[in-house]
Amino acid sequence: MGKRKKKKRLSGVLSKHRRGFGFVKCDRFDSDIFISADSMNGAMNDDEVEVDLIPEYLWRESPEGIITKILNRKTSEVVGTFEKSKKFGFVVPDSKKYREDIFIRKKDFSGAKKGDKVVAQITKYPDKHNNAEGKITEIISRAGQPGGDIKALARSYDMRETFPSKVNAEAKAVKRKGITFDELKNRRDLRSKKIFTIDGEDSKDFDDAVSIELLDNGNYLLGVHIADVAHYVKEDGPLDKEALKRGTSVYLLDQVIPMLPKELSNGICSLNPHEDRLTLSVDMEITPAGTLVRHEIYESIINSIERLIYDDVSDLIEKNDSKVSERYVHIKDELFMMQNLAVRLSKIRHDRGSLDFDLDEAYITLDESGIPVNVGIAERRSANKMIEEFMLLANETVAEHFFWLETPFVYRVHEKPEADKIEQLKIFLRGFGIVLRGNAGGMYPKAISSVLDGVKGKVNERVVNSVALRAMQKAYYSTECQGHFGLALKYYCHFTSPIRRYPDLIIHRIIKRYLKEGITSKTARHYRKKAEYASEQSSLMERKAVDAEREVEKLKKAEYISYHVGEFFDGIISGVTNFGIYVQLENTVEGLVRIDELKDDYYDYHKEKYALIGRRTNRAYKLGDEISIIVDYVDLDKREINFLIADLL
Repeated sequence: MGKRKKKKRLSGVLSKHRRGFGFVKCDRFDSDIFISADSMNGAMNDDEVEVDLIPEYLWRESPEGIITKILNRKTSEVVGTFEKSKKFGFVVPDSKKYREDIFIRKKDFSGAKKGDKVVAQITKYPDKHNNAEGKITEIISRAGQPGGDIKALARSYDMRETFPSKVNAEAKAVKRKGITFDELKNRRDLRSKKIFTIDGEDSKDFDDAVSIELLDNGNYLLGVHIADVAHYVKEDGPLDKEALKRGTSVYLLDQVIPMLPKELSNGICSLNPHEDRLTLSVDMEITPAGTLVRHEIYESIINSIERLIYDDVSDLIEKNDSKVSERYVHIKDELFMMQNLAVRLSKIRHDRGSLDFDLDEAYITLDESGIPVNVGIAERRSANKMIEEFMLLANETVAEHFFWLETPFVYRVHEKPEADKIEQLKIFLRGFGIVLRGNAGGMYPKAISSVLDGVKGKVNERVVNSVALRAMQKAYYSTECQGHFGLALKYYCHFTSPIRRYPDLIIHRIIKRYLKEGITSKTARHYRKKAEYASEQSSLMERKAVDAEREVEKLKKAEYISYHVGEFFDGIISGVTNFGIYVQLENTVEGLVRIDELKDDYYDYHKEKYALIGRRTNRAYKLGDEISIIVDYVDLDKREINFLIADLL
């Protein structure tokens, strides 16, 4: 009798779906391994597990296996809603990744009441037959408390609004200190200049201020003045360590999880009007044609003469609004000068191939109870675009300056799209009769920019922009200057927001050291190590912040549309899959029409055509098609929105 063949045993990380099944990603296996709900053996999302493959003839669409061992538990606590009876309770997880409730014994309620948003620490992990057990360690918000759902979601990402006591103590000490005479000795005093901030109406932390002058030679002198946060946040102190841990401020509609305590972010570091503030300045001399001919980077002190709002400045620029004109008569000339320069800079950026994906972003309005009362489109008006152009130029200028100095630095990198993504994009565009020039391995931003220009104002504009954006890589931070494909730039960094981004803070620290002492080989080694870790950590936390912001948006969009069940809306097909079509409404709310609701025919999924096509009627639902829907039902727990096609009712 021959030897029995051993089963192939693999290990990897489990990604679990709320419906109970999941996939294990293994480094030593070409594709992910499907795990049915019955084969989990108590594993939770993100656990490192050992897997036995089942016989290949039993596989369906992908390799399948059974979890045989939990190698490393990654979940120690769960955020959710507390439900209780007289003798015991449960925490129902908010995350879509956790299907199983956490059992809570009465002695471990810790004062939690029905409907509260809580944190449950796991005391006993699940097995094949029993749920996990836990105890309540934190009450995030009481049942019905405004904003509790957003606070709970932030907490599920381990994002905390409050700071440790050591961090608060250092922040308060910095606030009391203020600005001393000694700190001004080597700074350029710009307090007599017309310098001002332009931000959103609800902004509280002002990172950047701007100024402009017309020089005798006809050139512009554009000044970008950034809060000198590195002066107050000392390297390796409690503030610095906490800022690095957080990586970025996170904006969750009406709530903010700040990178720095408010004593700094809204206080001594914020460029508040009529208050002396320490800054790092970049002066850029630019010709009327938009060419940068000279620049200088230096430490400074400013006193902002105005706190301007985007909408007011846009009203002045776009409509020459008389009230705004009268109110800002003392800086009106500077504002129009800035707009003229920004238009020129924008054209230069466009001509070199910078990609402007014209996609609508949602603006969600919440009432005092945290209920979404409106979902609209966020406006990007003239003033928003003007400040954006100035910040882009400052970031590029600083990045190139320090690249040639060969100092350690943190760059913002956006790599060119992967070849297979470009091929898919080419196939998609051919369906609209659009040719994307260039080969997949040597694609230039200008080629994609030309496509985006060609669809402006056309019916297919939104969908072409959307699919082209999906073909792009995600930007990240790196100590290597590898260019920014989307901006069509060789040099780029993030310099302009040190209050809310750690990469900006660490490069300010490097810049200040260089300006004062230069960078020796010893300090270069020190900062190279710091910059490498900061790049990795900041990229990680940025992805986490984007995920949290996206989840909050989905949550509130689902809640908003739940008040409109049964109503008709016009939209556009924004996605096509083998299980249905996604439809995006004009206000950016997106829902799914399930394929089994298309009852007029049997529909096949044609991946290469981005379409569902009926076998009998040949009726097609294609990406980019305009369509009318009715809101069918909304599952708030899963944040799922379901539509029906109006024509089929």
